[in-house]
Amino acid sequence: MSQERPESPESPESEGAPRRRRADAVRNAEAVREAAKQVFAESGVDAPMREIAARAGVGVGTVYRSYPLRSDLIIAVFRHELEATAQDARALADEHPPREALRLWTRSLARFLATKRGFATALHSGDPAYAPLPAQFLGVLAPQVQRILDLGAADGTMRRDIRAEDLIPALGRLSDAGPADGTDADASRMIDVLLDGIAAR
Repeated sequence: MSQERPESPESPESEGAPRRRRADAVRNAEAVREAAKQVFAESGVDAPMREIAARAGVGVGTVYRSYPLRSDLIIAVFRHELEATAQDARALADEHPPREALRLWTRSLARFLATKRGFATALHSGDPAYAPLPAQFLGVLAPQVQRILDLGAADGTMRRDIRAEDLIPALGRLSDAGPADGTDADASRMIDVLLDGIAAR
């Protein structure tokens, strides 16, 4: 009945080829996204697509098949890095006491913000394609950071009145002032002051 699955002895091969093509397309899209992250950091979001294609080891046509518009590629990199930062919060909460997990996570936040700085021209361009991203920033990160705060409140090491929606922008302003690895001494010192301020008394 299905037009996508012709009944013939060769049907398994016919099905296998599209699956392989889909898998190749996914790998290519991931390679392009990772290459774009690197190229955007080095050359800005207006870097030639051929530079991204060369870094990814694909043709320019493959870049445009995966991401028809430059904004599609910028958004893909932004969202992937945002989710990785949220995943770091989940993992750290599982592996460390809450206060240590939060302090370690500020380094992940600093790395993400360094990536985001490279997108500043695009994100502030007025292009409506980027309009949802600020809300997604808090929408993705806040639940994971709130989990750390709730764990800290439960074990008595953190105040109960701190909300992730308030803390993340404050941490962001401090982290954004330092380098991508979160090792700036002044920024780290002020982050420590902020985190000490949310400790339970």
